[in-house]
Amino acid sequence: MVMLVSPRRLALLAAALLAGCAAGGAPDASSPAEPGSRPPRITASGAYLAGRFATAETDTTAAADQMNEALRLAPEEAEVLNRAFLANVLDGRAEAVRLARRLPQSELAGMLLAGTDAMAGRWERAEARLRGMPRTGAAQVLQPLLLAWTQAGAGNTDAAMATLKPQIEGSRLRGLAALHGAMISDLANRPREAERLVRLALSDSPETNLRMIQVAAGILARAGKEAEATQLITALAAVGDDLSLVSAPEVRRRLLQTRAVASAVEGMAEAELALAGALRGQGAPELTLLLARLALRLRPDFTPALLIAADALADEKHPDSALALLRRVPDDDPLAAAVAMRRATLLDRLNRPDEAITALRGLQEAYPQSLQPPARLGDLLRTRERYSEAAEAYSTALTRVPRPGAEHWSLFYARGIALERAGDWTRAEADFHRALQLAPEQPYVLNYLGYTWVEHGSNLPEARRMLERAAELRPQDGNIADSLGWALFKLGDMPAATRWMEKAVELESRNSVINDHLGDVYWAAGRRIEAQYQWRRALTLEPEPGEAPKIAAKLRDGLPPR
Repeated sequence: MVMLVSPRRLALLAAALLAGCAAGGAPDASSPAEPGSRPPRITASGAYLAGRFATAETDTTAAADQMNEALRLAPEEAEVLNRAFLANVLDGRAEAVRLARRLPQSELAGMLLAGTDAMAGRWERAEARLRGMPRTGAAQVLQPLLLAWTQAGAGNTDAAMATLKPQIEGSRLRGLAALHGAMISDLANRPREAERLVRLALSDSPETNLRMIQVAAGILARAGKEAEATQLITALAAVGDDLSLVSAPEVRRRLLQTRAVASAVEGMAEAELALAGALRGQGAPELTLLLARLALRLRPDFTPALLIAADALADEKHPDSALALLRRVPDDDPLAAAVAMRRATLLDRLNRPDEAITALRGLQEAYPQSLQPPARLGDLLRTRERYSEAAEAYSTALTRVPRPGAEHWSLFYARGIALERAGDWTRAEADFHRALQLAPEQPYVLNYLGYTWVEHGSNLPEARRMLERAAELRPQDGNIADSLGWALFKLGDMPAATRWMEKAVELESRNSVINDHLGDVYWAAGRRIEAQYQWRRALTLEPEPGEAPKIAAKLRDGLPPR
């Protein structure tokens, strides 16, 4: 396997390797080292640069190892100390606590030490640490929440609620503050106050998430509103992702019977998780992972934090590390099914499709009412070009939808693609029409059906209309521009075909098929040199299997007369 690394990172790695050698330089690579010679001596700067490179690659284990070595060699360097601390937090190492004590000005170190004090029952010390934190950055959001939880841990619920009151009454984050106030009230056996606050949290949050639903449902159930709580969890089935599996009856019962937060320490972990989840949606994987690690230090078995941390690692192309984290989730966890779905996805990314398929088929049997396991199985099989099996999996998913609605268009669309690739165009065409009945303005369905009609040479005027509408809906989509250009080429409208195909290449410059199509259009328009350039370019862009000989033949002979 060849690893492609950006020039900047390659230069950083080279610098790390060079700096890791002794001042006398590395041994001459052209000749073996002298017998008995010492290996190159690692320096602080070499270990530091290697650690920075590993951090950039989100290789948390190597980053922590290298930064710890750099700190051992340069114990007084403030920058090395700070980087070593962050690396140890990212890798979930206990060493982070010792390093945090040397960083009195660090917000992250302050939060970690406050959590350490809380776990030891030193609530007053934890509160003092939090009060001393600057109200900037992440601390601006977390300090009131963490402070309230330390007061609750010390048994002073009234003080905790007073701390949260300004946030609940006037903050742009009042929904989050109200949710934590509800959890604190719930732990203090104040069900009416907990119910009032959790309703405020639900009404003030434009997008509810699984964790909010878990907390709210339990509080409502304990307040005697079990039917409403059940409805909240059941509504997750409509979300359509892995988390919809928690609406299964046996999982729902467990969620309603168990407090989402059973102690003040767990409440502090909840606060850190909330910010980690928000940051992940904003594309901040390193800070997301840091906060998730802080939450896991307070609550090592915290499955939502494990999921967030695993997602952050997977986003940074470390599916193996993400999979290792998810192995910590026990099979009897209420979120075990959602975790199993994530594991299957990670196994597929690690090129272990048989294990992923086995896992998904097991979930399909274990949750006979859920469409997610067979739908995900269909996606996996389709990407692996096992089209007939994929169509069968999608069919299983559709049998679990009594009355398809607009949200189910994608299942018919996916099955249509699988059937078309498997050679069953009649059934595929019917699925595309069904998808358009459910979602008439869905550009991807319009594009696929219109393009396939063009390829078959049928319904060309209708195909053109569909593709023009798809291009209106997705003007920056190069594949749709390509489809429209190709349809216009087939219809003989060369000026319009050229214009759209050039736009498609501009939008998707590294797509072999689109460059090949532009070459065909240029050739038909009499622009032979430009056509040959596009075909040569298409050959360099990893054409699909079987296409390279066709492109080479066009380079040699040109297009046959139309």
